[in-house]
Amino acid sequence: MATKKGGSRLETEIERCRSECQWERIPELVKQLSAKLIANDDMAELLLGESKLELFLKENPLKQGASPCGPRPKLIEVRKHLTAALDRGNLKPEFLQEANLVMAKSNYMEGDYKEALNIYARVGLDGLQLVAVPPYRLRMIAEAYSTKGLCLEKLPISSSTSNLHADREQEIIMCYEKAGDIALLYLQEIERVIMANIQNRSPKPGPAAHEQELGYFLETGLQRAHVLYFKNGNLTRGVGRFREILRAVETRTTQNLRMTIARQLAEILLRGMCEQSYWNPLDDPPHESPLNDPLWKGANTKSYALSRRPRVYSGENIFCPQENTEEALLLLLISESMANRDAVLSRIPEHKNDRIISLQSASVVYDLLTIALGRRGQYEMLSECLERAMKFAFEEFHLWYQFALSLMAAGKSARAVKVLKECIRLKPDDATIPLLAAKLCMGSLHWLEEAERFARMVVDMGDKTSEFKAKGFLALGLTYSLQATDASLRGIQEVLQRKALLAFQRAHILSPTDHLAAFYLALQFAISRQIPEALGYVRQALQLQGDDANSLHLLALLLSAQKHYHDALNIIDMALSEYPENFILLFSKVKLESLCRGPDEALLTCKHMLQIWKSCYNLTNPSDSGRGSSLLDRAIADRRQLSTITLPDFSDPETASDSSTSSPLSRTESPLHLFMSPQSPHPHPKSDTFVWPYATNPYCDLVPGLCEPPLCKLISSF
Repeated sequence: MATKKGGSRLETEIERCRSECQWERIPELVKQLSAKLIANDDMAELLLGESKLELFLKENPLKQGASPCGPRPKLIEVRKHLTAALDRGNLKPEFLQEANLVMAKSNYMEGDYKEALNIYARVGLDGLQLVAVPPYRLRMIAEAYSTKGLCLEKLPISSSTSNLHADREQEIIMCYEKAGDIALLYLQEIERVIMANIQNRSPKPGPAAHEQELGYFLETGLQRAHVLYFKNGNLTRGVGRFREILRAVETRTTQNLRMTIARQLAEILLRGMCEQSYWNPLDDPPHESPLNDPLWKGANTKSYALSRRPRVYSGENIFCPQENTEEALLLLLISESMANRDAVLSRIPEHKNDRIISLQSASVVYDLLTIALGRRGQYEMLSECLERAMKFAFEEFHLWYQFALSLMAAGKSARAVKVLKECIRLKPDDATIPLLAAKLCMGSLHWLEEAERFARMVVDMGDKTSEFKAKGFLALGLTYSLQATDASLRGIQEVLQRKALLAFQRAHILSPTDHLAAFYLALQFAISRQIPEALGYVRQALQLQGDDANSLHLLALLLSAQKHYHDALNIIDMALSEYPENFILLFSKVKLESLCRGPDEALLTCKHMLQIWKSCYNLTNPSDSGRGSSLLDRAIADRRQLSTITLPDFSDPETASDSSTSSPLSRTESPLHLFMSPQSPHPHPKSDTFVWPYATNPYCDLVPGLCEPPLCKLISSF
């Protein structure tokens, strides 16, 4: 229409309405068509038939996977208009093609798939031009390819030959890929035209820009190809198709689609692809890949060429991911930005459905971000991302809980406890939440009163959470024991120790198969200097879990308290065979070796400890490391991954003092300082200054009259 000589303003307006899908205005504009122009009656029939078909689709939208509605009165009226335009034959060739494309679309809506395919064959769909055509014609061609793919899917194949089935599948996928590419091109063109009109508009107010919608056929063309690839087991081509769509220059209409595709691709990269099967986004997908179904035949894949393709992002300084987690993280951060930008937060009833959809979309993105950042140990970044998610988190337990866990992993314990309090309010019957809070309070925070309150909360839940009641008493006993350690008056210490002992006994009665209950009961007896009782319970703990490092360590310490140094050293050696890098066990081994084998053996163990520390951290000059080396950050992150919800760390081993006497079990009033959490089998000191003091005793034993300056010289040259 735009190529007509002296094209009038009315024709231009009709073309604009067709491009922007403003079908309500077409009947009015058709009435205004000048009767002087040739074939206006036939053109009017085409425009009326097209507009009535599109309005019918708008009033009766098709859903993905649903069958067409069949003949309807309005569809019969559409057919009359189109038949009248085609039968008279007065239309120009390009408009005749358009009338046929609309007729084929109407045939599909009526369920006549064969006739629709016959029309596409007569028109020569593959030969239609994409260059120098108005935007609405691009949309018609894209919808035609999508409709052709739908018709081919609906029609059965007469032959059962596998090759014919494979060829049909490839033809269907090719139709959808062409439909998707041309749809992207159409959306880019229509947005360019709209933006140009806005910039060239006179100061006089004009009609507002029409909000574009994809519609059923364009959306099918954009989304159906990769679905079929995944269904057929060809994951590499499916991922490649995702990337092709995401590389296309974005338009406002495709923003929601891009967010969905980015999220789906990130999920595939995280859950279905390993580093070995990953390939660069700028490279072609590999012909053979372990991702694909072995039964899938790659030889049947067909390529296609289009005279015009959608614009893609390109340039020298564009970032390109190098591995699957990196690409997934990039996609998810983009999706998160879009989810936050389009968030629906209004609480009015009219926006309820939109708010639920917005929340679900954001929650999926943040769950995948948790997986991606958790793999890389980037808990600080994860907590920042989840903090941005708090705008969605009103009365939403899942987001609050994820935020609390990320704060825990990032070492922000004080904030984590505050967030866990909100989680407790949202889910008061979940005993794991106060147990987590108690663990944090008993750990680095040392908020023992708060820890006692959280532990008491679990105990007081009653039968609603009976399976966690033993854990509650365990946490309560730990709180009392730590409070006794801090108490300065002997009487208060004894009262708190008795409370701790009673709590541990209740935990052991409620859960006799829990080795931790038996272990802590043994430890509390050891604190109270009841060594025989402690030995009995630590042996029970080892019967329940024979490779527990802390139970083995406690058994060795109890044996050393009874002067059975060789037996204790054998136990330590047995434990070190399972946990060779456990520094707490190595420290005890140094003391026992000094007594049993002499200072030379102890010095060798000290040297071994320093070698382990150096291999783990390899920091030659910590002052130059700034925020710490990546290796150190990774080691700390690995240690955090071992934490669980059951119990807190007893204390930081760096703060433990070494005031040992002839017995390695020194300071029996506070042996909690000798242990890490049972879930950390490889506790490492963060500074080698904690290792050096343990080398002094063997040196002093080796040279009893050694004075301080030579000792410092020896240590510095070690």
